[in-house]
Amino acid sequence: MDSPPIRVLIVDDDALVRAGLSMMLAGADDLQVVGDVADGAEVVPAVNEHRPDVVLMDIRMPRLDGLAATERLRARREPPEIIILTTFDTDDHILRAMRAGASGFLLKHTPPPEIVRAIRQVAAGEPMVSPAVMRKMMTYVAGSGVDPRRDRARELLARLSEGERAVAALVGQGKTNGEIGRELSLSVATVKAYVSRLLTKLELNNRVQIALLVHDAAIADPADRG
Repeated sequence: MDSPPIRVLIVDDDALVRAGLSMMLAGADDLQVVGDVADGAEVVPAVNEHRPDVVLMDIRMPRLDGLAATERLRARREPPEIIILTTFDTDDHILRAMRAGASGFLLKHTPPPEIVRAIRQVAAGEPMVSPAVMRKMMTYVAGSGVDPRRDRARELLARLSEGERAVAALVGQGKTNGEIGRELSLSVATVKAYVSRLLTKLELNNRVQIALLVHDAAIADPADRG
């Protein structure tokens, strides 16, 4: 039996962008655009009505921007996955999107096949952040000086077991589950179980937020236990 299509909601204040994305996504048999809205203030009612799996979210909108709308959605009990799709790629925009719980960040000039692939990936529960964006974010966080989040991040990570901290530190380096497994002599299934446990214990949405928490705490090396 075929799987149901991935339900997509488009959020953008430009009608031409919404129309273009709808036409482009219509070419993928496993995707279904269930609605589109022009402002972040309309997102929650639209999600309630259409129950999308993935939301493509613009950042700059007149009443409520996409970052605030993302925070509102991710606070729900069963939130959709969110991909930020924008023309703005400043460090602050990307970092705010990732902290808010977005599962991906794409520029609007991203080729259509990559947008489709990203939607499929986040719908399957895998964050879509390119290695280049991840490196940029880690550099930005590392160079941002004393962050008031540091004490809180260290407090959260102190609750973890030694094994969980080691896995978290390697997630913070952008390692895949396979790479983490090889470094710690664990099976991929065991690493996946660790990551799931980390998300539950730390009350986070995805591994990108684990990475940001690790860098907030400044313990990107698994040998650093202090």
